[in-house]
Amino acid sequence: MRLACYTLDAFTDRVFGGNPAAVCPLEEWLDEGLMQNIASENNLAETAFFVPDGDGYHIRWFTPTNEVELCGHATLASAYVIFNYLSPDKHNLRFRAQAGELRVSREGEAGVLSLDFPSRPPEPVEPDPRIVDALGGASPSETWKARDHLYVFKTEAEVRALKPDFARLRAVEMYALTVTAPGDDCDFVSRFFAPGHGIDEDPVTGSAHCTLIPFWAKRLGKNVLHARQVSRRGGELFCELKGDRVKIAGHVALYAKSTLTLG
Repeated sequence: MRLACYTLDAFTDRVFGGNPAAVCPLEEWLDEGLMQNIASENNLAETAFFVPDGDGYHIRWFTPTNEVELCGHATLASAYVIFNYLSPDKHNLRFRAQAGELRVSREGEAGVLSLDFPSRPPEPVEPDPRIVDALGGASPSETWKARDHLYVFKTEAEVRALKPDFARLRAVEMYALTVTAPGDDCDFVSRFFAPGHGIDEDPVTGSAHCTLIPFWAKRLGKNVLHARQVSRRGGELFCELKGDRVKIAGHVALYAKSTLTLG
């Protein structure tokens, strides 16, 4: 079996930045174990697979260790593949996913793609001493939770300086941890840690912004926001709160087109 595979960097306009994702278009679903093996072999934060579904597509995402219910950067990358290689006449896409309906659109002529995802506002929670310990004792000013734990710090410098003990974070039963603060040259910055999913630090995390956008929109009193994820690779996101949905827009850079040979 031979399978097309694209590798792209999402939420950046240059290769070697943003968050790398692999995208495998399919005509019909492969065995779930095979998809997991492909994702493990790719060893990227996510490998996306999609099949035609009515006038849209059904999409699934796998980390190197497991399937996840929502992924932003690999959806943005999948849309890039469809818009540029599979259906260049399209300007709007619909994906069916475990997390519900997701939509992607082209934004003007600048090569920006925009995700339409569900909003997931967080609720305040008590800090988990195991997480604080794993962050080297760094004390957040606030602690919240939606799908992920959300730890808020006062400055961008504090977020950038964090050096998590990933073995300790891995021992905490949680989906993931997002840390965030007001940005120096943008509205807010963040980092995202998911060692329990085989991803110590995710370079740029679209799904985390389903929570970050409603949080910072309320905090800053505005719905249109500019965000940066300040991982080593870094990424830029153009965000908007739209009722119970969020808009997460960014660029995508193609790194490679390849063919997988599977037996």
